[in-house]
Amino acid sequence: MQYSFNKILDMSFDDALKRVVDELKKEGFGVLTDIDVQKTLKKKLDVDFRKYRILGACNPSFAYKALQAESRIGTMLPCNVIVQETERGEVEVSAIDPISSMQAIENPELQDIANQVQAKLKKVVESL
Repeated sequence: MQYSFNKILDMSFDDALKRVVDELKKEGFGVLTDIDVQKTLKKKLDVDFRKYRILGACNPSFAYKALQAESRIGTMLPCNVIVQETERGEVEVSAIDPISSMQAIENPELQDIANQVQAKLKKVVESL
């Protein structure tokens, strides 16, 4: 089962990161968290790792609707989007598919919300 939308970009890592944040904003998402995996692994384990950032993206309107429909949905929020340098030196962007991640929750109200968020995240990735 595919659980993310992915795209290889022909640009630098830093440019890709900026572009992802800009495209997320266009779709109403803010970035609540920005985890620099490369830096964290170096600091905590003293290991070298490729450039890898995890952006915790949140669309407040949809998050609010989801929280109203399911009180524990916060365990699956925010929507993670990663920007990573691949082993071949390319830059790849991946966004979680909210339909896949919420599939285990048996709440029909969430299905419509997940469909709308999925469409927005797909649009973000496709527009890069």
